Order: sequence, then structure tokens, then C-alpha cells
Amino acid sequence: MYELLGYFSAILIGVTLGLIGGGGSILTVPALVYIMGLNPVLATAYSLFIVGIAALVGAFKNSKLGNIDYKTGFVFALPSFIAVYYTRRILVPAIPQEIFSLNGFVLTKDMGVMLFFAFVMLLAAISMIKGRGTSTGVKNKQFNYPIIIIEGLFVGVVTGLVGAGGGFLIIPALVLLAGLPMKKAVGTSLMIIAIKSLIGFTGDLANELVIDWEFLFSFSALAVVGIILGTYLSKSVQGAKLKKGFGYFVLLMAVTVILKELVS
Repeated sequence: MYELLGYFSAILIGVTLGLIGGGGSILTVPALVYIMGLNPVLATAYSLFIVGIAALVGAFKNSKLGNIDYKTGFVFALPSFIAVYYTRRILVPAIPQEIFSLNGFVLTKDMGVMLFFAFVMLLAAISMIKGRGTSTGVKNKQFNYPIIIIEGLFVGVVTGLVGAGGGFLIIPALVLLAGLPMKKAVGTSLMIIAIKSLIGFTGDLANELVIDWEFLFSFSALAVVGIILGTYLSKSVQGAKLKKGFGYFVLLMAVTVILKELVS
């Protein structure tokens, strides 16, 4: 029963990515940890691959529609690629199994990863509910290279730590800092998420992480089915309204993760 629910969540992840250009990846780690029973560090690695493959399909479809700005994507993505690779290759393995203890409370590595993930979920939820900076592009806006590079580094580190694509951070940055219209921001974001996530996954491979390839491919395949379905549905469904509703759902999930980690 739980396994079927987990595989259904893979389709939901893809559908959400296809409909609103982000957000779906925020479901991947909780689904892998709480439904499929993976440990958090392994789940973040699997999430990078699953999200990367699904976003790659979405980026390809957007490329055919002319909805990718390759110049902007490269400027944002290059520092992000470097940051996510070294976060997975060096930073994550360097985190101690017991981060700290206080009066009988022990913050373990797994708990720390999930609590940081919940914090990222809260940021994502607020971004989707408020919808700031994602309505339209600004023509002739000055291309702010230094800020875009810093944002790319930050998103890369966050992606490496929690295994989420970071579309909720990338899309506003592309609209506000690079002046891209919304459709191009979504398409460019999917391209960045795809390559960045897959590069981050190679950092785990370099650490000789044991991978269940059969499970990973099957879960990823369902996410790809979902993103194709979501892209098709986006032609008739208003993503903006869905985004706010999904934001409240992510907010609820973030609170659930925090309570589960601290109370159980």
C-alpha cells in the first residue's frame, strides 16, 4: 500500500513541475523518506536524479517552444553547477552523524537534513502563496551579473543539501534580476534544475554511494510521465491559482516534517 502511494507521488511530482514550473521537487524527499522508507541523505541523492530527469524532459519541451534563454541560464547555472557538485561531494559527507546534543536532545545528521529541508519548504510555500516577482518580466531591465552569480551559488548549495531543484528560488531571480518574461523564466528554470540536479548526483556517485538503480529508474520514469501530463494540462489549467493552493499544501507538509522530527 505504502509503495503504491510512493509511486503515485512520483507522478504527482512530475505533474506539479509541468503545471507550475517548480514546487514538485519539494515533495520528492518527504515521499522517499516517509513513504518509501529511505534515509534522508540517500533520499536527497535520489531526489537529485529524479528531479533532474523530470526537469530535463520539461526543459526539452520548452526548448522546442522557444521558452529558454540560454545566455541567462548559463550565467545563473555555472556557479550553481559548481556549488551543487561540491556540496554533494564534500560538504554533505563532512557533516557529522551527531551534530550536537543538549540536555538529552541529540540533533543527528538525518534529523538536521530533514529540519533544514522543512525550512526550505517553508520558504517555498511563502514564495508560492505570495507569488512575488513571478507575474511578468521587465523589459530593458539591467542584467545584474554579480547578484545573479551569488544567487546561483546559493541555490546550488541549497539544492545539494536538500535534493530539491530550487525552482521557487530560481524563477523569481530570473524574472527580477534578468528581466525574463514568466514563460521563459519557467523554461530556463527547468533547464537549470535539470543540469544542476544531475551534476549534484554525480557528486554522490564520486563518493561511491550504493544506488538501487531499478527503483531509481522506475520512480524517475513515473515522474517523467507526470511532467508530460502536467505540461499538457498547463494549456487548459491556470498555473497561478494552482501555485497558491500548492503553496498551502507545502506549508502543511513543512509543519508536519518539523513535528515528526522533533516529537517522534
